[in-house]
Amino acid sequence: MEDNKQLDPQYKPQEVEKKWYPLWRDNGYFSCDVNPEGEPFCIVMPPPNVTGQLHMGHALDNTLQDVLTRWRRMQGCRAFWLPGTDHAGIATQAKVEEALAQEGISKDELGREAFVDKCWEWKHKYHERIVRQLSMLGSSCDWEHERFTMDEGCSEAVRETFVELYNKGLIYRGSYIVNWCSHCQTTISDIEVEHTNHAGHLWHLKYPYSDGSGYVVVATTRPETMLGDTAVAVHPDDARYTGKIGKTVLLPIVGKEIPIIADEYCDMEFGTGAVKITPAHDPNDFEIGLRHGLEQVTVIGKDGRMNENAGKYAGMELLECRKEIVEEFRSLGLLEDISDLEHAVGECYRCGTAVEPLVSPQWFVRMQPLAGPAIDVVTSGETQFVPARFTKIYTGWMENIRDWCISRQLWWGHRIPVWYCQDCGEVICRKDDPSVCPKCGGQRLEQDPDVLDTWFSSALWPFSTLGWPQRMQLLKDFYPTSVLVTGYDIIFFWAARMIFSAMEQMGQKPFSHVLIHGLVRDEQGRKMSKSLGNGIDPIEIIDQVGADSLRFTLITGNSPGNDMRFQQERLEAARNFTNKLWNASRFALMNLHDYQPDQYPLQLTLADQWILTRLKAATANANANLEKFELGEALRGLYDFAWDEFCDWYVELAKLRLYKGNPAERHTAQTVLVTALRGILEALHPFIPYITEELWQHLPHQGETIMLAKYPDGSGVEAYPEQERRMELLMEVIRAIRNLRAEMKVPMGKKAAVVICAGAEQQQLIADHQSYILSLAQSDGVSYAAPGSEPPAQSAKAHVRGVDIYLPLAGLIDVDKELARLQKEIDACEADMQRLHAKLSNQQFIAKAPPQVVDKERAKQHELAAKKASLQEYLQMFR
Repeated sequence: MEDNKQLDPQYKPQEVEKKWYPLWRDNGYFSCDVNPEGEPFCIVMPPPNVTGQLHMGHALDNTLQDVLTRWRRMQGCRAFWLPGTDHAGIATQAKVEEALAQEGISKDELGREAFVDKCWEWKHKYHERIVRQLSMLGSSCDWEHERFTMDEGCSEAVRETFVELYNKGLIYRGSYIVNWCSHCQTTISDIEVEHTNHAGHLWHLKYPYSDGSGYVVVATTRPETMLGDTAVAVHPDDARYTGKIGKTVLLPIVGKEIPIIADEYCDMEFGTGAVKITPAHDPNDFEIGLRHGLEQVTVIGKDGRMNENAGKYAGMELLECRKEIVEEFRSLGLLEDISDLEHAVGECYRCGTAVEPLVSPQWFVRMQPLAGPAIDVVTSGETQFVPARFTKIYTGWMENIRDWCISRQLWWGHRIPVWYCQDCGEVICRKDDPSVCPKCGGQRLEQDPDVLDTWFSSALWPFSTLGWPQRMQLLKDFYPTSVLVTGYDIIFFWAARMIFSAMEQMGQKPFSHVLIHGLVRDEQGRKMSKSLGNGIDPIEIIDQVGADSLRFTLITGNSPGNDMRFQQERLEAARNFTNKLWNASRFALMNLHDYQPDQYPLQLTLADQWILTRLKAATANANANLEKFELGEALRGLYDFAWDEFCDWYVELAKLRLYKGNPAERHTAQTVLVTALRGILEALHPFIPYITEELWQHLPHQGETIMLAKYPDGSGVEAYPEQERRMELLMEVIRAIRNLRAEMKVPMGKKAAVVICAGAEQQQLIADHQSYILSLAQSDGVSYAAPGSEPPAQSAKAHVRGVDIYLPLAGLIDVDKELARLQKEIDACEADMQRLHAKLSNQQFIAKAPPQVVDKERAKQHELAAKKASLQEYLQMFR
């Protein structure tokens, strides 16, 4: 035990936290080799992007992982929390390009190889910041096994997977409509598109029949795309177009004929039932075009401007072209109508640019064959979502999944392992770089310029980080992993892809449980964002109040699957709790200077038996909640026990023997104080690791660190249920006396006599522990009477569990003054009641006043009646 003088009067979290993290790390306590014989428990950290710094979502995510890891480690498991970072293709490339632009350099001037070198420099710089921030949070991950999505091993896993899927026909290249971001200059997948509602218009355009017999009206939110129309579609059952299917219309402005086709996609209830079809610029139109063999005319380029196929509009920005097209339709007499419409616009999740659907040759993963096993492993319960409601969301998405576009037009990332022979056109897909064409022997080979979607490498994370495709010992020991902790916003980005990748590559689940948490929002419930300026930097919070207070706030505010609000009062409550623990521990240590374990036989009092029983229940309950992933409930239960029962009750009761007890009584109080406090610290350690380690080190303990102490689960602690019940009666009596004193406004310093009317057994219990009442209820004497006895004059009364408690008020307060005050309040109530009665009896008022005003007056009437009854009851105490 350290010298208790080292415990400062005030808790200084920054000093404590700077002290302990390096000691934990340097001594190897985070290693997966701790508890080598224990049951394996493994979490792979969702890798933060190397583009920036931790935000509050990272803080929550990693705190939850750390709690689970520390808890399992203390249970004796071989706990392995594997850290890592993500190369974040689009985001990192954008950051590096921005930094180069400030120096007046473009990536094209640098060239691909030099630009990639710049990206690696960026990674090395910002990786260290991420590691430092995770360390400040208290993350007990095994840094010796840290991974990066583009390290040598992960890169080998990516190539292995790509080539295997390619050889199975599960990866293919084809021209398909994709989501194109003109700002990031790359494709993005469907789930990387965020849809935001915008106020817009619906333009109703007339397309004349080629034979001059009239026109068909089509409606569109994007008139500029009509330059690429190749058909008009109607539903085959739409009677309005009987005889029209197969005819042609003359495409205005362009002047070419396009057919009217029949397709069941068309909604007969929407507008005229006729839809313009632009296969090159709309996903649904693309599919219709494939079914009907329509031409794909691209009129918008990758730069987000109209291209050469747009004729005289070439080079225009889209909105400029839209305006010109609408004006031309108006001048031709072909603009039927313009109506207001709020509609969803797809935007790039990275930069917010409106996404343009474009037909482009890309690489895809064929998803249907992979989706089945990924659905089965979840519906069978092998992998369980927590909360379970996310199972339905996951399976619904997987059942309707489209092929995954995995190619990105970037330089930073895993380059696609495909080469094209410039001599014979052979396509070569290999794990290693080829030097000659296997078909013609030619050496003029060019690698595909695209890189893989960042999520392709992330999808392999649970097994690539453990050494796959090499069959390393870590993979044998820790795969499948135990828990994935992630936000609901990336279930489809990441969790789903890890599951189907694992089922394909490993033939088994990647993890047993998926613990889903929500977003951390601001106090008003808004999502934190740069535009709102409401983001909160977790590192600033740590600098202000310490990592433990931040962790406490995040955990107690969290329930699985739900968003939480980050509220300042919660943070204050967390800091107050750490201070409470510190002060309680200082009190204990100041009374342990002469403590020698086993010096005397223990003489447990009722309070001792009660606190040990409650300790057993509190720690057992914490374990049960942790097993259910109810981390917030586990911590709230421990908080209530530590603050309400240990600090507010037991510590106060222990003072009686610590200050005035004989040596044996003092020794018993010291022993139970140490046992309970040490149990509290050990139970709280996974949640608030720094302060618990500091305080535990000052207490009598075994072992080097609280990190490796056995997590208390209630075993080995004897329970005293009958004594617990008896103690609870005493506590209720004390609370009742305290409440009476507060209600009667008895000054704090005045001690009061108490009269107890109860049965013989209850009287005996209270009499045997009268010292508790004298100490905790500010009483200077307790007298007893049989049930039904005449109550003392001018006494306040309370009743708990068959016990009547009287507080004689004479001498405590000025009774005459109190009587006058009460009567004055009663008179005021009666006057107000008479006024309201007259008002509510006035039929003119009832007829003319708004109903809510009448209801409000009636509610006041009821409130006054209740107040008067309460005052009169209070008055009777003095009779």
